[in-house]
Amino acid sequence: MLISLILITFLTLGGAALTHLIARDGPLLWRLSAGCIIGSTICGTAAFILACAFGLNAGTAAAAVIVSMLPLAVFLRPDNKNRLTRDWQRARGKLDGANSRKFARFAYYLFFFLLFLAFFSRAMIETPDGIFTGASQNLGDLPFHLGAIFSFTDGANFPPQNPSFAGAKFSYPFAADLLTAVFAKFGAGVSDAMFILNVAWAFSLLVIIERFVLNLTGDRLAARLGPVMLFFSGGLGFTAFFTDFWAQSQGLFEFIRHIPLDYTIGERFRWGNSMVVMFITQRSILLGMPLSIFTLNILWELVSSQKADESEKRKMLSPAMLPFFILGLLAGLLPLIHLHSLFVLFVTGVALLILWPGRRNELFSFAIGVALSALPELVWSVSGSASETTRFFGWHFGWDKGEQNFLWFWLTNTGLFIPMALLGLWLVFSRHRAGTAANPDARSTTKAKAHHLSEPAVDSLSLLWFYTPFAFLFVLANTVKLAPWEWDNIKVLIYWFVGTIPFAAIAISWLWRQKKWGVAAAVLGILILTLSGAIDVWRTASGQVMIKVFDKDAVEIARQLREKTPATGLFLNAPTYNTAGVLTGRPSLMRYTGHLSSHGIDYSARESDVKRIYRGGAAADQLMEKYGIEYVLISPEEKNTLSPNEMYFSKFPVTAESGAYRVYKVR
Repeated sequence: MLISLILITFLTLGGAALTHLIARDGPLLWRLSAGCIIGSTICGTAAFILACAFGLNAGTAAAAVIVSMLPLAVFLRPDNKNRLTRDWQRARGKLDGANSRKFARFAYYLFFFLLFLAFFSRAMIETPDGIFTGASQNLGDLPFHLGAIFSFTDGANFPPQNPSFAGAKFSYPFAADLLTAVFAKFGAGVSDAMFILNVAWAFSLLVIIERFVLNLTGDRLAARLGPVMLFFSGGLGFTAFFTDFWAQSQGLFEFIRHIPLDYTIGERFRWGNSMVVMFITQRSILLGMPLSIFTLNILWELVSSQKADESEKRKMLSPAMLPFFILGLLAGLLPLIHLHSLFVLFVTGVALLILWPGRRNELFSFAIGVALSALPELVWSVSGSASETTRFFGWHFGWDKGEQNFLWFWLTNTGLFIPMALLGLWLVFSRHRAGTAANPDARSTTKAKAHHLSEPAVDSLSLLWFYTPFAFLFVLANTVKLAPWEWDNIKVLIYWFVGTIPFAAIAISWLWRQKKWGVAAAVLGILILTLSGAIDVWRTASGQVMIKVFDKDAVEIARQLREKTPATGLFLNAPTYNTAGVLTGRPSLMRYTGHLSSHGIDYSARESDVKRIYRGGAAADQLMEKYGIEYVLISPEEKNTLSPNEMYFSKFPVTAESGAYRVYKVR
């Protein structure tokens, strides 16, 4: 674990240095948090390029880390060095003179840090009995990510091919898993590397979201509430929790220690808690979201800042455009990190260009940077991919509502969130209208001093316009299917949620500042908004879930196969999520059909051939020759689902064996 801590520190320092080229001002904690994400992004991308050329080894891993630290050279310039000194002095000043406000701020961050430690420690649990997960929604996702990681560390998978569908381009955004593999090449354990990266990215997201809400609202209480709403998101599932409690005989505290199921995701509720259904399962968004929100934050500060005089108007190629160009280069790395995040930035960027034509030079500079980074990655991902684009789009109303009424579905799944957001929007509009009535020639705004990164600004009209692309994302994701599996639209809907959080937070903050009834309403409101999510997060963080993913024989035979088989040896196994082949890093002819279908891959013909091979005979000989299969796994999973002809396979030599697991060398 120490190795992972040292490496994430290096990445954070390099990334934080780069923020000085993008933002002139900002708290040190925010710079370090953004630096963690930026450094991880640069290192993952550099590792991809270097490994494609030279393979992933200790040398290329070290080179990728060094590349991520090159931005430290910005401190050779006196102005950047002075800015760093100023940020450090401000941070020290916040620690001097203990008082209740500073203690509350420290307790706020400490609470989330400890929560993340407990929560993400449940992602992957290694025991003598095998590999487990303590996250209820992670049963299929954990082996998928492990398959990617081990394909990089032990499978020589460069340029990356899909380890779950041999011969096809690995078009899934894999940068988070590749960075984990980089850490492993330094000697870090895979589970330790995953844990440290997950905690670091989650805490960075906390700080970045807080700063985002603060800059949009100018309200520090709202800013504190923003991350609470995100990390404890949920709907009215707590009503089912209390129904289940009243239906049994245990006491409340005993029931809380043995919660039977999740209350934000299931047959009735589909808007799962962000921590439970996304951040611990879909590691890509845990890296992609903070990078996207960091970018949106800078763009908001651009469009909400005071317009430059004509005499000071900046030209397209002037040095003043450099921060936005660099920001675009970073955002353009999203295709290998989280493609849906890039789509969100595209929608937002187009909207900002339409709504703020006076900022077209800066926005065009940003767009050029995005294009230079993103287009090569997109071209690489698409060429040779087995994913069929037509499977990603289609008309589909109401997201995952099923037979439920649309309005009732969203009310039960998000609780008071939408009503509170509407109240917040009304408050912002009322503030704008009041300011305009008081002074028709003035904008109701607190102007920013800095150009690239402002002090918290409140421009009511700009804030309302800035929200329009997020509202559009909600409409779009409830009208069009943006992935083969309609539930995956949540990868876009979560950005509607994040973009709406400032308004819900404004409403809660406004209630808090009213008379006694307002305080009670604010407390009740935040409780209803977060109770369901808190129950699910507690269930995971407290260790109540323990699901076996790989038994000890699967772990043992994978160890043998890593030693006895070539890195690129092609395996045949049952199309299941937890085949032992995942842990070898070797490619499979095909794995879990659920993953393949969600990635838009037509696997039907190959699935039929897998069944024919396991039946044995002359057809099996021909098909194994056709695909170039070298090893065949027969384990309890194959026996239960495919009824393999073990007499046929007994003619081949056994390469590895452990318990009920046996691998035959067929080529």
